[in-house]
Amino acid sequence: MSDEPTLDPDLSNLIARTCLCQHVQRAGRKIGRRFDDAVRPLGINNWQFTILMALSRLLEPTMGELADALGMDRTTLTKNLKPLARDGLLSIAADPADARIRHVGLTPAGQALLAQAAERWKLAQGSFTDRLSQGDLADLLSLLNKL
Repeated sequence: MSDEPTLDPDLSNLIARTCLCQHVQRAGRKIGRRFDDAVRPLGINNWQFTILMALSRLLEPTMGELADALGMDRTTLTKNLKPLARDGLLSIAADPADARIRHVGLTPAGQALLAQAAERWKLAQGSFTDRLSQGDLADLLSLLNKL
């Protein structure tokens, strides 16, 4: 008989039924695929759409402000910004008062692409929200924001 520990089947079942990480990841993958399909014809993915949307609301944020708004670290953000900047959808410029600080903003091309993507977003969003009552949707968003 092995001395190696084994996972208790009851604990395994508990994790499968209640693990927030697993449930959120599963839902996130399904939702992400649908939004990727919606914006892919425009040459972006759903994460890039999220970045562009944040830039439309924040208006020339610093890299740190944008990273905080997106809940990600600056290194990962920088990696994700490079293709958008390369494609002329956003600009990254040094702060006039402190060259170490970088500001990020949408270019006119980025604004135009975002307007097209937002129309596609409406369809993808509806494919999920149409399954929920207004109350369920409000509850879901509220609960997610608590995390």
